[in-house]
Amino acid sequence: MNSSTTSSTVDDLLRRSAARTPGRTALVFGDRTWTYAELDAGVTRAAARLLGLGAAPGDRVAAYGRNSDAYLIGFLACARAGLVHVPVNFALQGEELSYLLEQSGSSIVLADPALRSAVDGLRAETGVEQVLELREGPGSLLADSLRGPVPELDVAVSDTDLVQLLYTSGTTSRPKGAMMTHRALVHEYLSCVVGLDLSADDEPLHAMPLYHSAQMHVFLMPWLAVGARNTLVETPDPADLLGRIETGRHGAFFAAPTLWVAMAGHADFARRDLSSLRKAYYGASVMPGPVLDKLRSALPELGFYNCFGQSEIGPLATVLCPEEHEARPASAGRAALFVELRVMDDKGQDVGPGELGEVVYRSPQLCRGYWDKPQETEEAFRDGWFHSGDLVRIDSEGYIEVVDRIKDVINTGGVLVASREVEDALYTHPGVAEAAVVGAPDEKWIEAVTAFVVPTDEADPETLPDDLVKHVRARLAPFKAPKEVRVVAELPRNASGKILKRELRDRTS
Repeated sequence: MNSSTTSSTVDDLLRRSAARTPGRTALVFGDRTWTYAELDAGVTRAAARLLGLGAAPGDRVAAYGRNSDAYLIGFLACARAGLVHVPVNFALQGEELSYLLEQSGSSIVLADPALRSAVDGLRAETGVEQVLELREGPGSLLADSLRGPVPELDVAVSDTDLVQLLYTSGTTSRPKGAMMTHRALVHEYLSCVVGLDLSADDEPLHAMPLYHSAQMHVFLMPWLAVGARNTLVETPDPADLLGRIETGRHGAFFAAPTLWVAMAGHADFARRDLSSLRKAYYGASVMPGPVLDKLRSALPELGFYNCFGQSEIGPLATVLCPEEHEARPASAGRAALFVELRVMDDKGQDVGPGELGEVVYRSPQLCRGYWDKPQETEEAFRDGWFHSGDLVRIDSEGYIEVVDRIKDVINTGGVLVASREVEDALYTHPGVAEAAVVGAPDEKWIEAVTAFVVPTDEADPETLPDDLVKHVRARLAPFKAPKEVRVVAELPRNASGKILKRELRDRTS
């Protein structure tokens, strides 16, 4: 075998599921269905293809494609071959794409055919040696995984080896590659199985991008580990997803709050039979209270799980379970199985219940540091703890409430204001569909509280800014009210649904 008897690697989880239930359906994508035995064999064939290209253990292999069975096989094949998988946002082009390819040192890129030209144009400046198409065509990775003998692989893989460079979302600065080992991800998968009540009969539907850690590592991989039937779609279209849940009788689904908002607001929401859904998962950003209330009212048997974390920890750190939502609707839950957390002040002392501080972690799920960034690694990993950059409150029972990213806290007139607190107040106005608050450079205030708001269809864009300032003043201290409200058609987000506040700040400077 390609891994020792004393360690457990990412691809070992698939191998064990295939040995346990070889004929059970593992994955459905489009018109292709893979049993666990077929998927396991396909991964071995794909691993052999990558090694046949001259790749050596430890080499980085970038993946640049939309959701597909081939994308998943590419990740698992890298794991089985001892290679380091580098997922890349398929929306990136030009300089942003070049940065990730060059910074990671990727020598091979697995690309969708439609995206290949974007990579080919950067090969000279990035050091990329080969581009292998993920799907479509006789020479693709998918074609090689579908047929032929299953070879024996002569490669040793340990759970302490790197398996992925998981780049941070880059909402506040340049993305950094979190160095994830097999051991870290396997621990994280078990935390997900336990904390999110994942089981083999859930019939999960997967729609968020696989390049993002949440869809791949919180949901798809853990459900493969327990032997579930997984249905994967290429792009998350609200109408299509509502129809699939009805016809496919899916029992579990994860989406960023933006997608839940779109689905709850779609005309099909009321007429589709969604009664098969039993488990609903959200994370990556704040779920607007009115949307959550609408979903829970329409589907009273549906249990909601709030998932919180970040790339560096695999990414699941805390979970708020369905039975905990009623008492703590604003909470992000408690630490996952393999996560230990503290909330500390700027002097490194634990804060008391209800006080603000930075949440820090110790966990076997944590990354080894940032790829080729020793200074950033030293800054993040201090005194034996990983410093998350998240400002939270913790209660006496260990539940945390996320207040803001520390970098998003606004210094207005020497007083600190949490942007999320202002956003929560804005969301209570019926004319607000989405809101984001940042600090704009200001000679008088240092930073001026500035709100970007997407209006509802019923709102009057002309009067909405003044209305919102009054609305916030009636709910918060006057200095927290926006100095300016800008009405926009949409907020800039990455594919995981996180608002790109650095882009909003750029608009104010």
